[in-house]
Amino acid sequence: MKAVVWAFGLAIAAMSVPVTSAVAAEAKQNFVLVNKTGYEINAVFVSPAKSNDWEEDVLGQDTLSDGESLKIRFQRSAKTCKWDLKVVYAVDDSNAVWSGIDLCTVAKVTIRYNKKTDTTTASFD
Repeated sequence: MKAVVWAFGLAIAAMSVPVTSAVAAEAKQNFVLVNKTGYEINAVFVSPAKSNDWEEDVLGQDTLSDGESLKIRFQRSAKTCKWDLKVVYAVDDSNAVWSGIDLCTVAKVTIRYNKKTDTTTASFD
């Protein structure tokens, strides 16, 4: 019986190696952006907090509809943890900006728009 349990343990360990390797290959700044604003987003920019310029639009020609999410991936060589995020709405080109997000500890950013206060907020998980 011990041999069966030991063999089963080895099989489980062997199956977890590729998963561990795949996770290790991803940058720790990767996160999921969730759009719960009620509006379509036309552009998403993510730039290092110390940068004076926005990087390229990560959506490219695409848009992010309400209720959709987007996995934003970084190159493994990215070293900084603090990033700024900017979203631009498709309806009127207005935007919302968040500064100094610690993407080394955040895996999901959910944005919401409140019509009564005319504000876009974000929660960081």
